[in-house]
Amino acid sequence: MLPMNTMPKMEERLPHLVEQLDGWIEKSKSLCQHGKVASYIPELAKGNQAALGIHLIDGYGNEAMAGDASTVFTLQSISKVFSLLLALMDHGEQLVFDKVGMEPTGDSFNSMLKLELVQPGIPFNPLINAGAIAISSLITGASQQHKLDRVLDFFRLISGNEQLNYNEAVYQSELQTADLNRSMAYFLKDKGVIEQSVDDVLDVYFHHCSIDATCKDLARMGLLLAYNGYDPIRGKQLVPKRYVQIAKSFMVTCGMYNASGQFAIQAGIPAKSGVSGGILTLIPGAVGIGVIGPALNSKGNSIAGVDLLEKLSQHYDLSIF
Repeated sequence: MLPMNTMPKMEERLPHLVEQLDGWIEKSKSLCQHGKVASYIPELAKGNQAALGIHLIDGYGNEAMAGDASTVFTLQSISKVFSLLLALMDHGEQLVFDKVGMEPTGDSFNSMLKLELVQPGIPFNPLINAGAIAISSLITGASQQHKLDRVLDFFRLISGNEQLNYNEAVYQSELQTADLNRSMAYFLKDKGVIEQSVDDVLDVYFHHCSIDATCKDLARMGLLLAYNGYDPIRGKQLVPKRYVQIAKSFMVTCGMYNASGQFAIQAGIPAKSGVSGGILTLIPGAVGIGVIGPALNSKGNSIAGVDLLEKLSQHYDLSIF
């Protein structure tokens, strides 16, 4: 039996939503020209600046999609939500939050400023780069390959897609342009936050960021979060409810980089973005949503994707606040 939806009748709307989505896509797409595709990881610069797509899935398996929803892209920072869940499942809350904090930073996602300025010198939260690197060090495995296999298996499980895989070209591109992330990792190693080899920890981090996905994959992952770790399509609890509640709290406060407050006000739904242009979001108890729009705004979020989600949320009054 499906848990009670907090947004009644949303599942009835999905089959009839496509025409409306098409109209919103066309309006939001005009913003793509004002954004820029991420280029600091060279492989990401190949993204289509004009692309915009969305896919929605509800707990009964109803789907709606529009635009360039079949575009394949790498998860990038979206993966941080799920590496956190895996680390929590491996170790529990106390150990995890000995390594990372629970507060937003107000700084760029790749800033290391507060690591040194604010004691005790641990990353402020798991969704900034320093925090996600610390979290990656907590994923267990008998060997480095075992850790990578566990990560990929977990993403395949939560997405319901056994075909998910690492994008080797993007992984190599991240590896070759990672000086700032290495600096953070060595700082964390010096402070005892990371105990393993820096190279091994970063290898896990770069790999989960480089997993290929589509909007449908994001929507299925979002659906699992919407139902607090329960997969309503398969009828299984895959992640403990408490850990999903923690992850969604971080998505609200930190998930859209240092534009999280603005997104909370304008859209009011938990979300996590990535610099490939993906956004994973959800309607609690009802729907998982995946968006792709590689043209980014100054905060590192999809400029058209954010606008599209704001239109959707405001039209249907989806804010959780």
